[in-house]
Amino acid sequence: MAKLLNVAVEDIIEYIKLSCKVPSILDAIATQKIIIETVEKVGITIEVEELQQAADSMRFANKLLRAEDTWAWLEKHHLSLDDFEEIAKTNILSTKLANHLFGEKVEPYFYARQFEYYGAATYEVILDDEDLALEIFYTLQEGEISFQEVARQYIENPELRRASGYQGIRRRADFRPEIAAAVFAATPPQILKPIVTPKGVHIISVEEIIKPQLNEQLRLQIMGEFFQNWLQQQIATLEIVAKLPHNSLSSQDLPKPA
Repeated sequence: MAKLLNVAVEDIIEYIKLSCKVPSILDAIATQKIIIETVEKVGITIEVEELQQAADSMRFANKLLRAEDTWAWLEKHHLSLDDFEEIAKTNILSTKLANHLFGEKVEPYFYARQFEYYGAATYEVILDDEDLALEIFYTLQEGEISFQEVARQYIENPELRRASGYQGIRRRADFRPEIAAAVFAATPPQILKPIVTPKGVHIISVEEIIKPQLNEQLRLQIMGEFFQNWLQQQIATLEIVAKLPHNSLSSQDLPKPA
């Protein structure tokens, strides 16, 4: 039988303080208050269907496929059904507010900075020796060896080696500037001449350059960035006062430097 451990609210508050998490929690509380106040100010409301959809999205995101899964999740997080509904409500209000404030700004922003959203599918091998990298590059150019064979020989990480050094689809900002310049100037499929960075000597195979499309996922991402920047600006204008119990401590009580 498990031993019972009682944890009081005071214990939780004390732990939050001692773990130095108070500032981030205060910012989160301020964010929620800013959203609620702004929503009321601009008159945003929620339809029953929207709230149900937000709740369903929460269940799907947390893999709560059965009723018992939901109850177990609520118990684990010390939440009630009303709390669950409140979280869903906050989520949908945040989305609607972001759309209200920035929905019309997404498209012009995207087309003005479209080059930033181009993607590149690349493979990469990083070596320590520039001379060896050049030798391998010319061998690849001559077709005497494949990039997959190079990856098998020179990549130590087993998972990355099995994937032949595949880096996935990455945007310009995901690369170092000197690598981004070469990658997005390539004519795929193309193997780039070795590039030296502080990490080593990069041999990169550019498989594909992907032209960006303003789909729903990217639209939400850009709008979310606008929204987060706006929230940070709002928080920066606040003086947050937390009414937390704390020990009275004078400068004479502080430990003296060794």
